[in-house]
Amino acid sequence: MVNNQRIIAHLDLDTFFVSVELLNHPEHRGKPCYVGGTDKGVVTSASYEARKFGVRSGMPSFKAKQLCPQAIVLGWSRGEYSRYSRWVTQIIASKAPLVEKASVDEFYIDLTGMDRFFNPLQWTIDLRKQIMDETKLPISFGLANNKMMAKIATDEAKPNGYLQVPFGKEQEFLAPMPVSKIPGVGDHTFEVLKSMHINTINDVFKTGVKDLEERLGKWGIDLWYKSQGIHNGEVTPYHESKSISSENTFDESKTNVPFLMTELVRLIEKICFELRKDEKVAGCVAVKIKYSNFETTSKQTTIPYTCSDDEVIPIAKELFNKLYKKGEPIRLLGLRLSELTNDAVQTNLFNDVECKGDLYKAIDKVKDRFGMGLVKRASSR
Repeated sequence: MVNNQRIIAHLDLDTFFVSVELLNHPEHRGKPCYVGGTDKGVVTSASYEARKFGVRSGMPSFKAKQLCPQAIVLGWSRGEYSRYSRWVTQIIASKAPLVEKASVDEFYIDLTGMDRFFNPLQWTIDLRKQIMDETKLPISFGLANNKMMAKIATDEAKPNGYLQVPFGKEQEFLAPMPVSKIPGVGDHTFEVLKSMHINTINDVFKTGVKDLEERLGKWGIDLWYKSQGIHNGEVTPYHESKSISSENTFDESKTNVPFLMTELVRLIEKICFELRKDEKVAGCVAVKIKYSNFETTSKQTTIPYTCSDDEVIPIAKELFNKLYKKGEPIRLLGLRLSELTNDAVQTNLFNDVECKGDLYKAIDKVKDRFGMGLVKRASSR
């Protein structure tokens, strides 16, 4: 074995939101269906039966209805998605030496060096079986020598399967695939490559790094390396980015509850703004209080994954009310959001968040340009 050879597994819960809904509505199994919002909303997840008609995640709901009028529009159970995501996370974290939670339904595991103790493929097969047995959710995985190859292998293994890319066979595995299979190839890059008569990943490699760099700059160089299955992204341990917090120590201890609530809302606005900028969502909120006698206490609760101020505010206020000793002067007030996941875009497709998401984008642009203090909620003034 080559010393620098890595062993990376990528696991992806198939049609996650649809699969969770079908646990409660098994009568719809095998039928075209999708989870989506109103006519003005978008599809968040579509069954493979619906995909045969062209229905895709991110597609406007009215378009999905046009393509597949017979499709069943499933309800959405956001709290259930969070619960199942945490359940799968716990199963994987209890078994894996190093795990990265890339989104609510997607995970990377670094098994490098573990082949001295067990067969990595069989280990991942057993892990997949445990997840399916316990949660009843379908899940696919890919095994390869880097994150990019493992993810592509997973996509090829779907639905509900697994695939290993033999070490040293990465370029051969990729060669016949369309260039769109390479992560990062968007519509613009695709059109540029098409104009260069590049259709397959093998065409990318044969074109050569010089021509690709002339047309696409540094991305052309990166693309050429990716066409050979070369990718150096690291599996980031889940615990390294698990929380974001902010707190304020007052010049004088405070007992004025309306003032404290206003300060709490201000902290929430600040943290949620940072979450949205990083395209993350949080699954747990905690409130911290330090009294004038330096006694410190905190309380936390899990929440459906979110980065929206208005969803965190009532929960944080409830935690504060349960935690606060009435009349006791408060020296410090803090807020922490944890269980962070890089899934803001996907999670923000729920319910009425299409409109809400546009509103937050507009507000965040103003904050970016003129500073955090310009736009505030009435309750945080």
